Amino acid sequence: MSPAADLTRGRRAALVATAAGTLLAAIKIGGGVLGNSYALIADGIESLLDIFSSLVVWGGLRIAALPPDDNHPYGHGKAEALATLAVSLTLLLVALALALQSVREILTPHHAPAPFTLAVLAGVVIVKETLFAWVSRIARALGSTSLEADAWHHRSDSLTSAAAFVGICLALLGGEGWESLDDWAALFACGVIGYNGVRLARMAVADVMDAAAPTDLERGIRETARGVRGVLDVDKCFARKSGPGWLVDLHVVVDGRLPVTEGHRIGHEVQRALRASKLGILDVLVHIEPGRPHSGV
Repeated sequence: MSPAADLTRGRRAALVATAAGTLLAAIKIGGGVLGNSYALIADGIESLLDIFSSLVVWGGLRIAALPPDDNHPYGHGKAEALATLAVSLTLLLVALALALQSVREILTPHHAPAPFTLAVLAGVVIVKETLFAWVSRIARALGSTSLEADAWHHRSDSLTSAAAFVGICLALLGGEGWESLDDWAALFACGVIGYNGVRLARMAVADVMDAAAPTDLERGIRETARGVRGVLDVDKCFARKSGPGWLVDLHVVVDGRLPVTEGHRIGHEVQRALRASKLGILDVLVHIEPGRPHSGV
């Protein structure tokens, strides 16, 4: 599948997640208000965040799909990493705001939540875990950090719903004096949201800062290049993430006695081989180094 098709598939997944998040947010916030459960309201707000994050991811993938131009000769792939960073920072801000409100609710006496809120939360957990598995599978297939961020929003939403479920159960079983367990569950949910915010921010910063490619990817690039006829060895190999794929700078060793035109042809063969591989290579810059067969550089 081409990078353009990958990005289209990713955008569709983000839109489906947005539609599901909108419905769940309305159900949870409505259920929380009617059922006197701040944990469920907090969970609904987290779902609203999912809607925002899915839209940001969709926008980032849409921009990342744009072809290179005069102002962006390397393409627009970094838009995906910026979208991931925006989502992660929003997660951290929302986690802090909800944590402060949870503490306030813990210190304020109130009624226990209604039993029907448990059914709402059970349904939410099932839907969110299904969305997490689906979006995460697509994210891994496309190598998309922003879709991975979106998938973990669904997982964090599932975890916060599960925590709210446990908190409400304990509040109902404990009776009078145990009402605040619902709010402690909301506070736990904030911790989960904050943790995922930090984790996703680190992923986004790594992409923006052109962190080194995974070892297995570099190994695959070197092996593919060495498999091209006329290549004696691969000297330097650098790869940086750009949207769903990688931009590669490669120093290839060929027989120094070959004509320049032949070295040039081998370089193009290396480019074609890497682009045709399943490594997700978007573009390759090949530098030819002179060497001798079986004697190194």
